Amino acid sequence: MSDGKRILIVGLNYAPEHTGIAPYTTGVARGLADAGHRVTVIAGYPYYPQWRVAEGYRRLVRHETDGNVAITRLRHHVPSSSTGPGRIVHEASFALHALLRTIGREWHTFDVVIGVSPSLLSTAAARWIARRAGAPFGVVVQDIYANSIAEIGALGGRAGSAVLRAEGALLRGADGIVAVHDHFERTLRDVHDVASDHITVIRNWTHIRPPTADRALVRREFGWPDDRLVVLHAGNMGAKQDLTSVVRAARLADERSVPIHFVLVGDGAQRHDVVQAAVGVPTVSVSPPVAEDRFPDLLAAADVLLVNERPGLRTMSVPSKLTSYFAAGRPVVAVTDPDSPANAELTSSGAGVRVPPGEPSALLDAVLELGDDRVRARWLGENGRRYADAVLCERDAVAAYGRWVEDLVKREAK
Repeated sequence: MSDGKRILIVGLNYAPEHTGIAPYTTGVARGLADAGHRVTVIAGYPYYPQWRVAEGYRRLVRHETDGNVAITRLRHHVPSSSTGPGRIVHEASFALHALLRTIGREWHTFDVVIGVSPSLLSTAAARWIARRAGAPFGVVVQDIYANSIAEIGALGGRAGSAVLRAEGALLRGADGIVAVHDHFERTLRDVHDVASDHITVIRNWTHIRPPTADRALVRREFGWPDDRLVVLHAGNMGAKQDLTSVVRAARLADERSVPIHFVLVGDGAQRHDVVQAAVGVPTVSVSPPVAEDRFPDLLAAADVLLVNERPGLRTMSVPSKLTSYFAAGRPVVAVTDPDSPANAELTSSGAGVRVPPGEPSALLDAVLELGDDRVRARWLGENGRRYADAVLCERDAVAAYGRWVEDLVKREAK
């Protein structure tokens, strides 16, 4: 755009969180600011994936800068579980705090207001702020909210139907929507009845640097066995990931004396359950998250990278870890439904193999086949790296967001 716009982004998650949605909201904000826009972000305090507020964030409001981005961080409720009533209070507390903090006249001067979904309630707050400012309202859909709560069983019956209707009304009322995957575009169109010309697909990107450390040294540092195939799951440990099922596969590997070792690295609402399930199973290790600068080397040191989804997840989300997995250049095994966005990514990239959810024996067989065919495993890993370079490019994605913002302003001017 020829002149910089005043852009407000409302979303719970932002750096220093480096998993999930935060890296993408952060990248968009920084990219738009670097392009000459005046960008303000209303975000929550860092809490994800641990589901506890980071040290040092105790005040009700905190103002920060991230390069050229102005950040207003708001205190909000953080539940011990990522599902159920606590999750609703979590999102509602942030949305209400955002509304209360934007009553002043200085918050009525934005040219564009963007909500990041999930959460649904904070996106609704962003719409309200946009309407008060007389600004176009855009939504970045990282997850389909109603599908998410339905597929993980957080709400059902009339409550689930009410959320579906509310989400549809909110999205249809937006001036423009970014969907981060083609699957989401179809769901927005077919389930929520959003007009096609209001949807722009902009893919999430690979946000980690290439690995640099020696693989053998990294494996020794983390204590991984030399005589076993190391299968690594890195990231959130929540209801969607269903990692206790991976522990069952590890137990089966031990019973069969199969040379596979599962490593589960991360944190999240279900971590305690995973740790308890892994007690007495020598073929699985559960480790805390590593520092952001060590993450690429951790991924590249594994033999196989694992995506694990609970049965029934078909439309709710694209696992953000895949963008990092592809960049690591290691083969991927995805335990996922055949109609899921994760499997669509696997098919498009040619970077791995799919395993049906709920079949630990099939998971073991898939990993062993990759271990026996190192040529194929290397080929799959190279496919992933090429796909990351060609399709999941941050520069191209951020430029597309700039064009989308320009389109929102033009739509409003008509």
